[in-house]
Amino acid sequence: MADTVKNRFTGGAGYAPLTEQSIGGFLESSSQVSNVLGGRSQDWSVREVGDGNLNLVFIVKGPTGGVCLKQALPYVRLVGESWPLPIDRAHFEHEALKAEAAVVPNLVPEIYFFDKIRAAIVMELLEPHIILRKGLIQGIRYPKLADDIATFAAQTLFSTSDLALPAGRKRDQQSMFSLNIELCRITEELVFTDPYRVAELSRWTKPQLDDIAAEFRVDAHLKIAVQELKWMFLSRGEALLHGDLHTGSIMVTSEQTRVIDPEFAFYGPMGFDLGAFMANLLLSYYSQEGHATPDDDRKDYRRWLLDTLETFWRSFESKFLELWRIPRTGDAFVPGLFEDEGGRRALEAYRFTFVARLLQDSIGFAGAKIARRILGLAHVEDMESIGDSDCRARCERRALNLARQLMLGRNSITSIAAVRQLAETCGEGDL
Repeated sequence: MADTVKNRFTGGAGYAPLTEQSIGGFLESSSQVSNVLGGRSQDWSVREVGDGNLNLVFIVKGPTGGVCLKQALPYVRLVGESWPLPIDRAHFEHEALKAEAAVVPNLVPEIYFFDKIRAAIVMELLEPHIILRKGLIQGIRYPKLADDIATFAAQTLFSTSDLALPAGRKRDQQSMFSLNIELCRITEELVFTDPYRVAELSRWTKPQLDDIAAEFRVDAHLKIAVQELKWMFLSRGEALLHGDLHTGSIMVTSEQTRVIDPEFAFYGPMGFDLGAFMANLLLSYYSQEGHATPDDDRKDYRRWLLDTLETFWRSFESKFLELWRIPRTGDAFVPGLFEDEGGRRALEAYRFTFVARLLQDSIGFAGAKIARRILGLAHVEDMESIGDSDCRARCERRALNLARQLMLGRNSITSIAAVRQLAETCGEGDL
């Protein structure tokens, strides 16, 4: 048992971090990868490009194509070896990618090869895609983004829930992903706990935000609200979540959208994924003052971001309800119980009640995700790239004011239009 636990973290004798020098020999063991790249390892170029918090990421190019290789490290890269992390998170990421590809193959990268011992996934090289967050900082508009992410969320959440799956199959899946313990613990601590207490690794823009950071730590009503959200995160296994659906986990062109990096995958409340995406659109919205230029005040772009927020939710709601109305095999809300006219009307009314509750869940989680990106450990480039600390603090304060209202008032917010209005109100002063 001790060896099993140790190997979850270290990988045992067969694991070692890959390097630009060792990758060629490793990839030659896969005929599929070799066929994509063409030639032999001496013909390939390798570049380490990882700029995330956890993993090594390499781009490998050959005479006929390229691949992306992602390897889990046995610690949190952002912090260092003092924070160990199990490498078997790569297994959960691989399983999540397979589940996503089963329903939205055009919205996730193709997987070529997975090595469980080395905790390495080799996948499609997405070019000329860029990380969505970087595009939003540059003020680029993506006309398909809202609908694509709505499709991704509706399909992945519905298809892995009791609405679509027989109970036994869903429990099997939930049991397997329940072992992704340490990644869930990161979320439990960094999102729902650390911003509301004195935490060693937390940081914020000082001294400008010292006052509001202190307010978050002493506001009992706010802490109750966020702990209610944490309770939902811990106890509601509604569907298989991506678990980290922010704008750094999405790659885009003007025509294509791909969702990557589901290593935080687990069975949890649907609103957590939805709220994560909403939060990052709102963080981008509030950051735009810091990216404005004399030639572009970003006012139109700010409106586009809120348009995207509204379109995303409305599209998700429509797609989710449509999936619920077609024949399915899930054990929840068995269609045979609602065959008469009265039953059909009652079920349809409940569907709208369900998505209304889902919006309120999403709003609350969005607030928590905004707050943790400003008062916690891992911040976002949208804000961090603003060089003027006073300007950055203004942007962050407005976002925190919204976050607080979303968490405290989520049960009284009944439409995505109301979220938009609230965001605009909290952002007044730089419009």
